[in-house]
Amino acid sequence: MRLHRGAPDRAGRGARVRGPTGAEVLIENGHTGDFLITGEPTDFHIGVQAKGVLDLRVMLQGKSAHGSRPWLGKNAVLLAYEHYKRLLDLPFASERSELFPYPSINMARIIGGDVINRVPDRATYDLDIRYLPEQDPREIARQIRSIDMPADVEVLFSREPTYVSRRNPFVKALREVAARHFHGNPVSVGRHGASDIVYFQRAGIPGVEFGPIGGGHHGPREYVVSRSLEMYRQMLVQFVQILAANGSAVRESKL
Repeated sequence: MRLHRGAPDRAGRGARVRGPTGAEVLIENGHTGDFLITGEPTDFHIGVQAKGVLDLRVMLQGKSAHGSRPWLGKNAVLLAYEHYKRLLDLPFASERSELFPYPSINMARIIGGDVINRVPDRATYDLDIRYLPEQDPREIARQIRSIDMPADVEVLFSREPTYVSRRNPFVKALREVAARHFHGNPVSVGRHGASDIVYFQRAGIPGVEFGPIGGGHHGPREYVVSRSLEMYRQMLVQFVQILAANGSAVRESKL
């Protein structure tokens, strides 16, 4: 599914309305290749799958009343909270797959009320759902719309999951290299977040997330362990050397 342009929020900004990404510009100008590695920190594990993205806006209508008599109104903020609790009990929220124990569901923002002495009659909350590769975002939206509460549900943005076969010769070569340096088994893993792989996948180019030791993505303590960077560099060099040694056999057998 492609980008959907959402209605402006109360600050007048659209939901994820944007121009082309750097990856899309590269692809448009022919800078592609046979295989893609994004260097997100993976602790030297190979990310062969990533969840899809489904951003939703849920709008609820209540009834206004004076703050001293809340029983005369219907608090839309409380309705939003109740709606969200019911959403977490929907079937899609408890599904799992081989590489993921559950989809990610984040209530990213809630807007409701205007003054402190009045029961809010409107509330809106935004959801960032990262769904499993086997799930259908249209079915997820259908389940959310089926909640027995009066609410409008709008799809703001969606982006498909990414995946590559573990039998892909590029993946096999990368795993061979990682096993030389990794103390354990650099098993293929699922990645909860998204990356630029999705744009190359649309162009028919497979890819994985594979990077040094780090964590805390998008948080105040996002980090990369500097001493792991030299090992990472060596892995990439050895990966290219394996491809060069195998030559056309790798390109012809890629999945």
